[in-house]
Amino acid sequence: MKVAVLGFGTIGFGVYRMLEASPGLEPGPVLVREGKKKEPFQVTSLQEILDDPGVGAVVEVMGGVEPAFTYARETLRSGRHFVTANKALVAVRGLELAAEARQSGAAFLFGAACGGGVPLLHNLALAVKTDEIRSVSGILNGTTNYMLHAMQTRGMNYDSALREAQTLGYAEADPTADVTGMDAARKIALACAVAYGLLPEGGLDCEGIDHLSARDVADFQSRGLTCRLIARGVPAGGTVAAYVEPVLFGAAAPECSVTDNYNMARYEGRFSGPMVFMGQGAGRYPTASSVLRDLSGIQAGQRAMLPPDCAAVQADNDRESHAYYVRLGADRAADLPVDRLLSQGETVRVITKPISVHQMHVYARKERRAGRELFFAAVEG
Repeated sequence: MKVAVLGFGTIGFGVYRMLEASPGLEPGPVLVREGKKKEPFQVTSLQEILDDPGVGAVVEVMGGVEPAFTYARETLRSGRHFVTANKALVAVRGLELAAEARQSGAAFLFGAACGGGVPLLHNLALAVKTDEIRSVSGILNGTTNYMLHAMQTRGMNYDSALREAQTLGYAEADPTADVTGMDAARKIALACAVAYGLLPEGGLDCEGIDHLSARDVADFQSRGLTCRLIARGVPAGGTVAAYVEPVLFGAAAPECSVTDNYNMARYEGRFSGPMVFMGQGAGRYPTASSVLRDLSGIQAGQRAMLPPDCAAVQADNDRESHAYYVRLGADRAADLPVDRLLSQGETVRVITKPISVHQMHVYARKERRAGRELFFAAVEG
């Protein structure tokens, strides 16, 4: 099968090179921007790809919603299979593209959009055929995991850890989507869509690591705790609970062993029990390998990851509750249901009684709108 590629950056280059070495697959034309064409196999318009009768599938690794959505729609309407690593595209327009694919009989797969080389969505799409998925969660952002690991093992402050992640290519020049948790939120939304047939388009509560300080790290480490940024999705009546937040784990938790820019994704099936996947969450060849996994799935007859009745929903995080570690101003602790006072003074640290995820996130947003700073993390176990 000849495969065209949309985009020739880090991931596009990796996909093209892997196609050259993959039996049963061959690289086709590669779409690049006007003025960027340097090789004979590169083209500057989608129409040049669609005019090639030998192209059977198109891979999109450009990023962004547009023009990626337009390219995806036209590809599917032409009857060609479409594979993407673009989480924003699938989170925002995935249901429309799935409908286009069903109408044309083409495949629409996006395994690389969540977890890089970690095969979470691929395995979820297989598991739902025979099992009931009870939860899906994990460390789904390599940038923040790298920063947390650096802060907790090498004593780096937040700004230094971020600069190092940017130098190494793990963090973008604008790291906002990573450090605020939005990147992980989009990924857990896709996982919910595959696992439950419910795509949360709103209501996701999202807390990143951008309010974490070196003093916070020193404090919870003195208590034998390790912080990781966790995304989680579980069924909640007719919808899902879906959220991202820092979580503190005891030393024995497997999440503590996830270092540098690695990801750990897990789901629990009614029959399978817990299933855990760990590997590179980003990068040229880890992500490209996931794209090639989808292309192999197409050759084996796979056509969809989203169920035909997948529906957009509002997430409901009121049913999920945790105890929280909270650092806040001295006069603010009375606003929370405090279970234990850890330290007091100008800055107070507490462990709350179990409260709902939504309640904790709403409280934090309200405090920050009022100009008050705080950090919070769920306490596992």
